[in-house]
Amino acid sequence: MNKQINREIRLKSRPVGIPRESDFEVVETAVPSPGENQLLVQNLYMSVDPYMRGRMIERKSYIPPFQIGQTLEGGSVGRVLESRNDQFKPDDVVVNFQGWREYFVTDGTGLTKIVPGEIPVQTYLGTLGMPGLTAYCGLLDVGQPAAGETVFVSAASGAVGSIVSQIAKIKECRVIGSAGSDEKVAWLKNVAGVDDAFNYKTAGNLVDTLGRLCPQGVDIYYENVGGEHLQAALEQMNDHGRIVMCGVIDQYNAEEPPAGPSNLGYVISKQLRMQGFIVMEFMDRLPQFYGDMAKWIAEGKIKWEETVVEGIEKAPAAFIGLFKGENFGKMLVKL
Repeated sequence: MNKQINREIRLKSRPVGIPRESDFEVVETAVPSPGENQLLVQNLYMSVDPYMRGRMIERKSYIPPFQIGQTLEGGSVGRVLESRNDQFKPDDVVVNFQGWREYFVTDGTGLTKIVPGEIPVQTYLGTLGMPGLTAYCGLLDVGQPAAGETVFVSAASGAVGSIVSQIAKIKECRVIGSAGSDEKVAWLKNVAGVDDAFNYKTAGNLVDTLGRLCPQGVDIYYENVGGEHLQAALEQMNDHGRIVMCGVIDQYNAEEPPAGPSNLGYVISKQLRMQGFIVMEFMDRLPQFYGDMAKWIAEGKIKWEETVVEGIEKAPAAFIGLFKGENFGKMLVKL
């Protein structure tokens, strides 16, 4: 590719239902030159995350929506090519939030330098990135697990759910996970080491399935899906249980608001705590997160999978694939 050409992905139209590739466009621009106190970064990998679907809707939220014609933004890891900034030098590797473009200039705000080693750089977009921190803080700070408790994780083979499941095992909990294929279920059991897992697409009645796998009930439900999963979890929750509301991917593409769980009254009668959270509120936990995860990875207690597609032009298809279960673990685009 001509290094003087910068390709980026822009939002062409607001998706209705599941996004289509025609909702995005690849635009070519000139590679920018760094000005005074700036640096030029070439992105190496970019992250594809379900939460970005919400930013494609024009509505007030915790993060501004994307505008039509705007270059999309997301997590990425890149290499510094040129620098006029004393804090960075060429070949530094940096984690940034300027993904969905191949090159960008910046004054360094929001960049985090990493030192490549035995852990591949793209891991800082998944297990050691926002998904990992989401799993860590969601389970430990919001869920507050205790040894011997039962934890149910929906979408347990995903970028967040897989790390939740393994941290719960480290904390000596009994862990049950749901996933969308037999291959993912096998990975959860044989690699991630959960106590049991099921394919929600073939399991039949989720209330019955969860009841069978959790005969002592559920103490913590880590919610990534919504819909029938939440209905089943509420049915099986123990008194004073905790529901960690991380995501509801079941609803992200809904064209009309879905019906709520018919058994939401259990929140009252079982005295449940149901709490949502935004990972950006836990940035002060990063040092502890990095320390714990590095130790657990070195001990072989944390494993992960990645689905990598090549070429920025494949990013829209990779994003759409998230909602069809095409990813195994973290979805990434290699640039």
